[in-house]
Amino acid sequence: MNSSKSRKKIVIAIDGFSSCGKSTFAKMIAARLGYIFIDTGAMYRAVTLYALENGAIQNGMVNEQKLKELLDRIAIQFRFNPQRGASDIYVDGEWVEGKIRTIEVSNLVSAVSQIPEVRTKLVAMQQEMGRDKGVVMDGRDIGTVVFPDAELKLFMTADPHIRALRRYEELREKGDNVSLAEIEQNIIDRDRADQSRAISPLRQAEDAVVLDNSYMTLEEQMDWLFRETVLGQLVD
Repeated sequence: MNSSKSRKKIVIAIDGFSSCGKSTFAKMIAARLGYIFIDTGAMYRAVTLYALENGAIQNGMVNEQKLKELLDRIAIQFRFNPQRGASDIYVDGEWVEGKIRTIEVSNLVSAVSQIPEVRTKLVAMQQEMGRDKGVVMDGRDIGTVVFPDAELKLFMTADPHIRALRRYEELREKGDNVSLAEIEQNIIDRDRADQSRAISPLRQAEDAVVLDNSYMTLEEQMDWLFRETVLGQLVD
């Protein structure tokens, strides 16, 4: 299956809990269809990193006023990396893929993403990126806020302990000295924060298709996608 056989370009919105493999799956879908992949979670992590590096977060506390003042200075770009076959994220021209995945950023990103001005700025950027369709976008509120009219919406979930194990293995491979218990607690805390925040809480869109990938490989998820969703009807 490839883009040449697509009847029309659509927007594919993927929402769900942290560490469900949303970005990995979204990248795979985009590569299969010849679409552009946009990792919105990485955008919020990028803002969090920027706040940390520019004094808007100190001692674990977010200075909202200072962060708001920084927003117009942040330049976020996605650049295709042919070695990975996916897009990397850059902030002010600097490659930050590794820096945004640390446990420090993970512990702070929910607080940053709850700031209305942050969400307003990034949602506008995301909508512009998807204006011409042919995109796969993942995050927390893509199908409910960013693209409520997306032709295909997925909501991904998985058992919290399995998600923690996946994240633990990913960080250990990068050389980070972290504990499984710390990561699992971080995931539980993020779930609670994401679902209870006042601005754009994580929730399943009414017309979203649910994918619980606790015990599925990526290829099994891809087979499910074309078998159980409208994507199989849209692509020959």
